[in-house]
Amino acid sequence: MATILPFKAIRPTKDKVAHVVSKSYQGYSRRELNAILEYNPFSFLHIINPGYKFSKNVKGKERFQLVHNRYLEFLEDAVFQKDDTDCFYLYKVSSPHFKCSGLFCSTSVAEYQNDLIKKHEDTLQHRETLFAEYLETVQFNAEPVLMTYPDDAVISGILEKEQEQAPEYFFTTEDRVTHRLWLISKKNTVAALRDAFTGIEALYIADGHHRSASSNLLAKNSKKDNPNHTGKEAYNFFMSYLIPESQIRIFEFNRMVKGLNGLSKEEFLIRLDAIYRIENKKDVLYKPSKKHHFSMYLDGEFYSLYLRKKVYRFSDPLSELDTQILFKTVLEPILGIKDLRKDKRIQYGHGKHNIIKMKDAIDKGRFTVGFGLVPITIQEIKAIADAGLVMPPKSTYIEPKLRSGLAIYEL
Repeated sequence: MATILPFKAIRPTKDKVAHVVSKSYQGYSRRELNAILEYNPFSFLHIINPGYKFSKNVKGKERFQLVHNRYLEFLEDAVFQKDDTDCFYLYKVSSPHFKCSGLFCSTSVAEYQNDLIKKHEDTLQHRETLFAEYLETVQFNAEPVLMTYPDDAVISGILEKEQEQAPEYFFTTEDRVTHRLWLISKKNTVAALRDAFTGIEALYIADGHHRSASSNLLAKNSKKDNPNHTGKEAYNFFMSYLIPESQIRIFEFNRMVKGLNGLSKEEFLIRLDAIYRIENKKDVLYKPSKKHHFSMYLDGEFYSLYLRKKVYRFSDPLSELDTQILFKTVLEPILGIKDLRKDKRIQYGHGKHNIIKMKDAIDKGRFTVGFGLVPITIQEIKAIADAGLVMPPKSTYIEPKLRSGLAIYEL
């Protein structure tokens, strides 16, 4: 069963919310970032980029402390307010091409530890430790973990009923995405949502594996340092955004590789031929259309690669995953890439138009060969998580990508 709790969010005032919320720091070009910091004093980017105030690039613990200071200033200047009542926060995102409705809530570290909150990606220890130190210093969490659950008629009925009311926030950002937020504070509605989620066997992390792992590490460290630990402290929970499976969007990450590991083009194709049926598509912009099929761009030409299933054995859900198949049949044995996270010869690209960007990068000589895949499904993600397995890095690019600063969970 899934345990969800309401909380008292720190959030922007109505008149400033559209100015406060921001994409992730990496979502902006340097020029965009500088323009926002120069002309928008309310942007959440001022909090996560605190050195701007001093025209200084700050790192590590100094940066963490300055983030905390900027956060306090936003509270002191009434850019942020704290709700008086514990709430769930219903948040709807809509654009001409995509919409979803989900719930900001707090979720349990204990359920993360007991595998009732399921993972499908591995995490890096140094990133877990760094972000746990960040959370301990800044004392807030502004980036929820995106989790999904099976579509449920009771839950959707409650949320649809809430959307009949006027939202607390209703604004559109520069990317033409409309944002609406409702506060759910009535005790009977809060109780109904909590009861409905007890019927959900498990929650599945879609995006935010390092955030959840770091919250888990923070909870362990805080428990150790607190002789009066009760299990009800804020650090025993972390902020999540829950959406039903039908509303999540999953895109593929393509792979681009420098060099052919000492092989000529002809030698490389002969090695591939042992495990794939290869068709030369010439200059046709080819994308694969089903599982276990790949596109390849090499030396100005596209190829289709069809896995020879008689020479590849499916043994578990991970072995059936296209990113794992490509790793085990091409990237590791032929191109010599052993570590997908650290090997600098490989890079990843995502998005609807990435195959064009991949072609362009290879044509310019930045890479030698590129591989296109079909998106992984939510069913595959769940099968991997249920089996206690982890996907290769950069297996999924998942939407929605949530804006920072809309709702903040204090630790």
